[in-house]
Amino acid sequence: MQLVQSVISWFIGKRLREIDKFVENPYEVQYKLLNDLLQSCKNTDYGKTYKFGEIQSYNQYIQQVPIGDYEHFKPYIERLLQGEQQLLWHSNIKWLAKSSGTTSDKSKFIPVSFEAMESCHYKAGRDVLALYGKMNPQTRIYAGKGIILGGSHQVSHFSNEIQFGDLSAVLIQNMTMLGKFLSSLNTDIALMSDWEAKIDKIAQRALTQNITSISGVPTWTLVLIQKIFEITGKNNLTDIFPNLELYIHGGVSFTPYRAQFKELIYSPHMNYIETYNASEGFFAIQDQQDSEDMLLMLDYDIFYEFIPFEDLSVENPRVLPLEGVEVGKNYAMLITTNSGMWRYLLGDTVRFTNINPHKIVISGRTKHFINAFGEEVVVDNADQALAAACVKTNAEVIDYTVAPVYMQFQGQGCHQWLIEFSRKPESITHFAEILDQSLQQINSDYEAKRYKDMALTQAQVTAVPEGTFYRWLKAKNKLGGQNKVPRLSNDRKIVEEILAMLEK
Repeated sequence: MQLVQSVISWFIGKRLREIDKFVENPYEVQYKLLNDLLQSCKNTDYGKTYKFGEIQSYNQYIQQVPIGDYEHFKPYIERLLQGEQQLLWHSNIKWLAKSSGTTSDKSKFIPVSFEAMESCHYKAGRDVLALYGKMNPQTRIYAGKGIILGGSHQVSHFSNEIQFGDLSAVLIQNMTMLGKFLSSLNTDIALMSDWEAKIDKIAQRALTQNITSISGVPTWTLVLIQKIFEITGKNNLTDIFPNLELYIHGGVSFTPYRAQFKELIYSPHMNYIETYNASEGFFAIQDQQDSEDMLLMLDYDIFYEFIPFEDLSVENPRVLPLEGVEVGKNYAMLITTNSGMWRYLLGDTVRFTNINPHKIVISGRTKHFINAFGEEVVVDNADQALAAACVKTNAEVIDYTVAPVYMQFQGQGCHQWLIEFSRKPESITHFAEILDQSLQQINSDYEAKRYKDMALTQAQVTAVPEGTFYRWLKAKNKLGGQNKVPRLSNDRKIVEEILAMLEK
């Protein structure tokens, strides 16, 4: 074990020096990366169409290459599925990550190149441990195993050449030796498609091992923890896994869940790290434990651009390179990746908390916000207000979703919150008052619309029974992995579906 620790420490030190380099020279690193991507793909179908070989500067890049959403790239991906190559990326694409929205049966298939696996996703996995080791030099995380709570889809074949699955399945299928060494799961369990049976298998196997870390979306990690408690009859995860020291989370904000995790894992030695990744790439890692923002990773062969949130609905929005961003503003992310997604509108919004180095928090989704009355509430606002209400009322939340309530015969409307509590407040009415007041303090547009109830009245809170959101996701065939309940909507489709389900 001492030899393994020494080798890992050497690699960590080397990698931390590389991270320091892009922190010190962010724009130089990003523009060199863009040039390398363009030159490597100038002979692809996409590269020839948009004349990559002629591009000598960033200004030329934005003039010649359009912003694209999934529909823009879909014809190329459909051709890829038919066996064509050299379309978007210069090396052969053999894997696609299947990704779909919670409210739609449509699936997106995101190309995942070998370069993206190695230079982005696996590199990021190593960086999480490197940055954690920097924060905690005495860590014993390598002395045990990690539970990686991934998706629930098996790898499938389009053809002999092309395979697909959710991102975690693709990465597990191609996992590096280090990943296999640190994982508590074998491939058969990790790739099980029956989510409920899989949770049971993961729990049973974990109980036979020295678990030092857990990775996963908070909502599904809570399901696993409850299964482990059910099997063991205990109610503190540290009693079961005494060497557990790290929870790596992502997918949704950890703010509403933090107090609940500390109750389930009440150990002074427990640490938490947030990460930001998607099927399209891995973007940021929390690098300080006393701060909840994340370091934007600039050397994963992903080039970043940003659209100011207020410009999203404009026909020709402003687009800013990294050096154009400002602290405190919300931006939609555009990414150019090493799988051939060029100026791709990711669908997430971020807010910069610092620009030296560049640090971000995820503030929401480009489609998941509420602006039904001009209030411009984003997910980050909702998470913060909910956390404040929980602290003041001693409540704990499992999940939630919010939609507008439109009044037919008068100008006022309001927001309706469906909240699943693991510990209810004594008074839902009092909870709603604090939630509404907190949201006003956080969001000045919401506060303005709430002034004297002229446009919006106080938020309504509807407590739903435990298991409600699990049932809704199961009905949508969306259990496990990165699947999650949309937080905010500008229509009432999700809220009405859930309310109708409760009436049955």
